[in-house]
Amino acid sequence: MDRKLNLNRAETFSFVNPWIRYFLFFFSFLFWVFSLLIVAIGVYAKVQKATTVRDTFLIDPAVILIVVGVVMFFITFCGCIGALRENIRLLKTFSFSLTLVFLTQLAIAILGFFYSDQTRDALGKFVKKAIVHYRDDLDLQNLMDYIQKEFKCCGWNNYTDWSWNLYFNCTHENPSSERCAVPFSCCTPVPGEAVINTMCGFGAQTQNYLEANKSIYPVGCADRAVMWIESHLLLVGALALGLALP
Repeated sequence: MDRKLNLNRAETFSFVNPWIRYFLFFFSFLFWVFSLLIVAIGVYAKVQKATTVRDTFLIDPAVILIVVGVVMFFITFCGCIGALRENIRLLKTFSFSLTLVFLTQLAIAILGFFYSDQTRDALGKFVKKAIVHYRDDLDLQNLMDYIQKEFKCCGWNNYTDWSWNLYFNCTHENPSSERCAVPFSCCTPVPGEAVINTMCGFGAQTQNYLEANKSIYPVGCADRAVMWIESHLLLVGALALGLALP
């Protein structure tokens, strides 16, 4: 009789509290589905591209989505199956992975704060590549247009940075019809304009700052980003905390 009771207790014994187990399973399952969605979007975006530029591989938004999605899939898979099957090894892997991700986020935030100049230079290299390959990669083109519209800026340092691009280069030897131009996303919106004038930035690089200021945003995105962060410190802190806590 005692042996039977001990066997029943052994069968019902759980290393993990049932409430914690089901909460962990539900939480991991949601992120697991989300990771599959991210991978699917990334793969779809990559397949839809007609050409692939080797130099932009590491900053390709589609590649970044795929990598983030695969990492999320692995971590949440360990949490999902580990909680469901009470597999301590998978739960330890899940815990270690989350700790590693959290410490990485913390390290990036600290380094970004104390080495702000180096962080700015690193971001500048990213934006320069995006400008150089603006016409070669549709994802980078859409990303740059979105950034310039939202931050009301043009280029990284100022609007003349668009000379880095082969098509917008302002040298006399450039045969492009877009020589000395800037993308339409640099242009200030015209009130009541129903159709976007994609040629509004033509010849902008030949103008001085005061003249350019009448039709485009002459300020670089680097200064705008710093101004935005300084004026939204509470929001930036809340976003960082919101990313770190889960």
